This record gives sequence, C-alpha cells and structure tokens, in this order.
Amino acid sequence: MPVTGWVEVSDLYCKGCELCISACPQEVLNLDMSRLTQKGYHPARIYKDGCTGCAICAVICPDAAITVYREVTKVIPTRA
Repeated sequence: MPVTGWVEVSDLYCKGCELCISACPQEVLNLDMSRLTQKGYHPARIYKDGCTGCAICAVICPDAAITVYREVTKVIPTRA
C-alpha cells in the first residue's frame, strides 16, 4: 500500500520562493497563481495526487511555512 501525505502551506509565511517546488521528488507542488496572500505572494500548494509526506519541502522551506502530514495505516499481520 503506497504511503500518502499532504501539506498545509501557511499564507502568513509563504513567500512563493519555489524552493519546495524544486525540491519535491514527487513533483506535486506548484504556485497557486489564482490567488495572492495578504503580503502579495502566490503561495505554494499541492496541485495533484502523489504526495508521500516525505517532508523534504518542509525541511527546505526557509520560512517554516509548510506543515507535512502523513497518513498512517496499520498493517495487521496474518498468521500462516
């Protein structure tokens, strides 16, 4: 079962620097060109499925604007 995750980007801190976009190994982030933050930046967002919650985007973000969540699934072992 593939690992799934998602990110939340804070409009208060995101400056649209695109470091998270270039660092994302799954290539699921882009800038939301349809809106601006209160400071006038286009914030990053997930635009398609495929996030694994690896948190590389959060680590690379110089403004700590990204919170990463990973879906936890329990695997019940079967006895043979």
